[in-house]
Amino acid sequence: MTDPTAAEAIATYQRLVSLRDEIDVGRADWPALADFFTDDAAYIDPAWGRVEGREAIREFFVTSMAGLTGYGWSTPQNWVQAVGPRLISQWDQILGKREDGTPWKVPGLSILYYAGDGLFCYSHDLLNMTHVGQTLRDMQWKPPPEAQRPPRAPNRDVSLPAAWAHLAT
Repeated sequence: MTDPTAAEAIATYQRLVSLRDEIDVGRADWPALADFFTDDAAYIDPAWGRVEGREAIREFFVTSMAGLTGYGWSTPQNWVQAVGPRLISQWDQILGKREDGTPWKVPGLSILYYAGDGLFCYSHDLLNMTHVGQTLRDMQWKPPPEAQRPPRAPNRDVSLPAAWAHLAT
């Protein structure tokens, strides 16, 4: 039997990924991605920590992605699964290309909770930040001037927003 909530969550996520792909190639802007989140959503980034609220998430995308878009970085999705409102996606963080044309990449996971009506109330991105750091060192990456640094002490709370805690059961 097909789970209608899971199917709707996957369809919504596929639209989010399509927009992210458009952003990666410069045909859309990062702030639009926030439109996939509820007003009270929580977004957890491995470097930047917890960001709460759609408008704060919108600003987070602008700030955190400054200097990364347009430099060969992308996030192709490999697979996605959902059970009820819970969705997990495995993707690669492509950080550019080596001299031989193969990508510099770090695998990642995202855990999302679907709130309905084409919106997510939670997104938690997981990356091995040691792997990211080693890859950036190996590729001798220098951040462009517009790149921003994550906060020194980000909020590491990974809980669901209070209004959506019932989705965890």
